[in-house]
Amino acid sequence: MNDFLRLWFRLVPAYAVGYFLSYTLRSVNAVIAPELMQELGITAAGLGLLTSAYFLAFGLFQLPLGMLLDRFGPRRVEVGLLMIAAAGCALFAAGQSLPVLALARALIGLGVSACLMASFKAFSQWFPAERMPSLTATIMVAGGLGALTASVPVESALPLLGWRGIFWVVAALLVLTAAFLWTVPDQTAADKPESFGQQLRTLRNIYSSRVFWRFAPQSTAIAGGFMAVQGLWAVPWLIEVNGLSRADAAGVLFLLSVAMLAGFLFIATSSLWLASRGVSPMALLTVGMGLALVAELTIILGLAPPAWLWPCLGVSFSLGNIAYSQLARAFPVAHSGRVNTALNLMSFLGAFALQWGIGTAVDALVGGGVGRPEAFKLTFGILLGVQLVCFGWFLVPVRR
Repeated sequence: MNDFLRLWFRLVPAYAVGYFLSYTLRSVNAVIAPELMQELGITAAGLGLLTSAYFLAFGLFQLPLGMLLDRFGPRRVEVGLLMIAAAGCALFAAGQSLPVLALARALIGLGVSACLMASFKAFSQWFPAERMPSLTATIMVAGGLGALTASVPVESALPLLGWRGIFWVVAALLVLTAAFLWTVPDQTAADKPESFGQQLRTLRNIYSSRVFWRFAPQSTAIAGGFMAVQGLWAVPWLIEVNGLSRADAAGVLFLLSVAMLAGFLFIATSSLWLASRGVSPMALLTVGMGLALVAELTIILGLAPPAWLWPCLGVSFSLGNIAYSQLARAFPVAHSGRVNTALNLMSFLGAFALQWGIGTAVDALVGGGVGRPEAFKLTFGILLGVQLVCFGWFLVPVRR
């Protein structure tokens, strides 16, 4: 076994398990939404706020997370946060009121906030830059498996465990994952790490960079919008607009996740081969985001059965995570934690605002006399318009 494979097997599986659980927790409320609404007696806006508390806590912690990763290394930071996520799952499983469940959801978001970024930081420390797109896609495969688990498997487990039992199981798995992750190799900052003031100046330089602001609006509206829809509103859309049963809607969500997983596998196995033949990662990113917007339009217009259209959205969006490796190439490796978390902050703030905003907009339109299917279509149409503007801005090249 060569040195690359030996290091791959020591690092990648441990971080992949953490991201698998993170993505499962991100998406699980889409399937258990009917039970939550019935048991808690909440509106669509209340459900959006409850679920999006994950994104708010996750997003707000991204800036200090980047500083912690660059100073203390990814292993120690993620292990500590996974224990917070386990506590959040336990609180969610035991919670009896909307405020308690929202707090628990926020703790979960905080606790899994490093699962993807810590892996990116570790990979940038141990592997050459040309390996990053395939490594990024590999870790996203684990996320795709988590999304799969949060669809039909969760729906099938509900009669046996209930939604509370599912969260107890995940709490235990998070503790085991933290113990597993503690065994991986780690690198911390250099002997003379940056001072707090220097770290803040680096953040200022990142946020004042035109390269960063080429990627940021697209990540906020398109990546954030996809997370908002996949994590909550896909199943209500399929039930309200397409007239599917909850089981059939979970099946469509499962197909979307399979398509995402296929996209991640394609990038993980083919990115180096494509680059050697002139197809750059940036070209893949651009094509993927453009196709995702086309897929959204076909979903809104209902041009084909949902079981065809939603997987198209999933496979297109799978190319969007190339943005992290492409943005990080413009900055020093020592700053990669802050660069990736700065972009991730934009995605998750967008997911929080849009997940809550979609529910609020649907409730407002229904209150104004619009039918629920039409309210969903109007809301998704407005979101698509914003995304098109952000994609157009991304297409404007940066003069280096």
